[in-house]
Amino acid sequence: MTANTTPTSTPTTPPADATAPVRHVDAPAPGTSLGSHYVHCFGCGPQQSAGLQIDVRAGEGVDVTAEFTVKPVHQGGPGLAHGGILTTAMDETLGSLNWLLHTASVTGRLETDFLRPVQVDSVLHIRAWVAGLHGRKIYCAAEGRIGGPEGPVAIRAAALFIQVKLEHFTTHGRPADIKAALDDPDLFKRARAFEVNP
Repeated sequence: MTANTTPTSTPTTPPADATAPVRHVDAPAPGTSLGSHYVHCFGCGPQQSAGLQIDVRAGEGVDVTAEFTVKPVHQGGPGLAHGGILTTAMDETLGSLNWLLHTASVTGRLETDFLRPVQVDSVLHIRAWVAGLHGRKIYCAAEGRIGGPEGPVAIRAAALFIQVKLEHFTTHGRPADIKAALDDPDLFKRARAFEVNP
């Protein structure tokens, strides 16, 4: 029996008939900070003192950049970022691609490869992009570098996001939190902007 040398596809690999992503006409301008989609979000929420508080900015195409500063509270091993925290940073950045496609989606699958350790007080420079679309599936990838946007790659991620309607969140979330979010006129306005897509 011989080994199969043909590359195999994974659930995060766009199929051959995937379409190229197109930046939505109402997407934020390149360089614009996307802000927090929810103040209590562990990834981007300003009210999460132990959260990641990631700053994500729109890129030129269907891509975003982000910076995440690793704090002592994010440690796994002594002086090193916890792998789960780094994965969360990648997930948060990948999820921000929604703003460029003008659709709501949730993580269906996320694969990460850790290439080098990331020390506490380091800044992880993340770039994420959409690789392809297929029905409700959004295939995307990201890489996180240390020492600057051109520094060595510390982590890579590939993901599959699934487009959902806003009812996904209002149906499955905790009722008190849903009410508070819907009572916030700014959040409500931003959320409703995504309803242009099915």
